[in-house]
This record gives sequence, structure tokens and C-alpha cells, in this order.
Amino acid sequence: QVKLVESGGGLVQPGESLRLSCAASESIDVVRIMGWYRQASGKEREAVALININGATTYLGDATGRFIISRDDTMNILYLQMNSLKFEDTAVYYCRGYSVRGSNEYWGQGTQVTVSS
Repeated sequence: QVKLVESGGGLVQPGESLRLSCAASESIDVVRIMGWYRQASGKEREAVALININGATTYLGDATGRFIISRDDTMNILYLQMNSLKFEDTAVYYCRGYSVRGSNEYWGQGTQVTVSS
């Protein structure tokens, strides 16, 4: 069974940086990890940054200019470099992947990011 495991979350102050990682249990021949999402308390889950199979990236909301999504296809790990963090970036961050064959969708368990002074 495919699993996605996020790591790298934590407690930081405004203006600081964090790098999140999402590791897949299978290779890119089985699952493609395509995006980062977040869900703040009391709010719906929203997309933050996406990357397609060719490496083209899309940033949503105010992630543009502050966050960088990248992927290591050899290790099948997705990264999210988050810079200049703000209070409003506080949320649980999830990665999302899709099966190469079929239509399965996978989510990680989430990693908590808290920005607080």
C-alpha cells in the first residue's frame, strides 16, 4: 500500500523558514507526489503549491514569492521550502499524490507548522 509521510514541521517565529518533506513508500513508477496543501484550524484544506510531472510549478495565494516546491524523482520525495513565514501560515500541511496507473489518490498524515512569537 502506498504511503506518503510528511516531516519537517515545527514551531517557528515570524520571518523564519522551514523545509517540509514528503516521502513516498513507492517509486515514481507507482505514485507521483504532486502538491502541498494546508488546513488551518476551522478552515477548509487549500492548495499551497503544485508541481506537475514535468516539474512545472504553480503557487497559490501568498505562497508566491515565499515558498518553493521541488521534487527529487530519484528518491520520490517532495519538498516545500517555506521562507518569511507569517502567523497565517500556521496550519497542518499535507502532501498529495496520485497513482501512475489507475485513479488512486493518496494523502500524507500531515505535519504541523506553527508560526508564533
